Amino acid sequence: MMSLNPQRSKYFYGWYIVAAGFLNQMIAAALLQRSYGAYVALLRHDFGWSNAQLSAAYSMQQVENGILGPIQGWLVDRFGPRASMRVGMVLFGVGFILFSRIDSLVGFYAAFMMMAVGSSLAGFFPYTVSIVNWFNKTRGRALSTMQLGGALGGLLISAVAFSLATAGWRQTAFASGIIVLIVGLPLTQVVQRRPEDFGLLADGEVAAEPVAGAQHTNSSNDLDGFTLREAMKTPAFWLVSLGHASALLIVSAVNVHLVLFVTEDLGYSLVFASTVLTVLTIAQIGGIAAGGVVGDKWDRRYISVGCMAFHTAGLLLLATATSPLPVFAFAVMHGAAWGLRGPMMQAIRADYFGRRAFGSIMGVSSMLVMAGTISGPLVAGILADRTGDFRLGFTILAILSGIGSVFFLLARRPAARVRELEATPTAQPAEVPGR
Repeated sequence: MMSLNPQRSKYFYGWYIVAAGFLNQMIAAALLQRSYGAYVALLRHDFGWSNAQLSAAYSMQQVENGILGPIQGWLVDRFGPRASMRVGMVLFGVGFILFSRIDSLVGFYAAFMMMAVGSSLAGFFPYTVSIVNWFNKTRGRALSTMQLGGALGGLLISAVAFSLATAGWRQTAFASGIIVLIVGLPLTQVVQRRPEDFGLLADGEVAAEPVAGAQHTNSSNDLDGFTLREAMKTPAFWLVSLGHASALLIVSAVNVHLVLFVTEDLGYSLVFASTVLTVLTIAQIGGIAAGGVVGDKWDRRYISVGCMAFHTAGLLLLATATSPLPVFAFAVMHGAAWGLRGPMMQAIRADYFGRRAFGSIMGVSSMLVMAGTISGPLVAGILADRTGDFRLGFTILAILSGIGSVFFLLARRPAARVRELEATPTAQPAEVPGR
């Protein structure tokens, strides 16, 4: 299969990568990430599995992301994203097909882990690294546009829910696997590692001496930014990661348990729950659109702090809801905060640490972020099994996430002089891990 040539593209090639990432995120969100809660309700009905058991699958996915992140980051930095993306897309599609045949909890875990590994290798991570390499001045807009695909994918949850209700979850899962293979695999051909490999510069600028057909090099010394070791020596690396993990306490718990809470604890119908998800998604789209406008102009750190406040207040409203109004208020607040904050996370890391080892930095950060994505669903699920509903779990997670906003407030940009001093010939040379 032939790839597009960045040097012959009529428009800046980076936007083709953004478009491919947009479609990739739309597919993953519609078929798995946003529809997981609906699958959970059906699996619980058919097999009688507990909230904690079903939450464990989601948490296992986050463990996989945390473990795979550093390895994937190093591979993408060194060899480029496309090879791992092809393997990942096959695993993602085949995992869905195997999921349609499960008849045990162990089989569910195995199939879900295959889907998780595949979607990680082929999805958000490699697209983000590539986009960060291709954009600088409009990095926030590019990342927001890619993640807009995930939000719009949430609007397709109605179609997935209709398929689940009429055709059944097995047939829906099988069809989803076929869609992933047919649509997702060609998208991997669009992705290119970085503009310098084609004599171009970030944001569409043209290098003085283009090198047509330049081969990838293993060295990244020509790129700006910190090495992984240098980044890990700064407080900002740890503070941004911990702040990100705090936000995902809420995001992950809501992704897994919102439908169950609305239908079982509050007593509303599945149609009502789908309406809440739709409102949440529309609010998220609005947040992402706003992020594309303000994310490259305002301080992303303060934007993140404000979004954390909305996450916290929204979940507290949901946890104490006794009528539809606070449920919809939660959906608007949480969706808008998620949409605005989401693209800021990687943009902040790129702003602070540059492109030199961004994949490795993002990968190691994922090990810390994993704590939030694992803990959120498990805490809510375990407490729901013990208390009979999700209210206490949601309240605790909201408070913890609110406290976590302090991490963003403290996460100042590392001093440029630290990077410059470590790069001088008289200083001890920084060692790039794995090289």
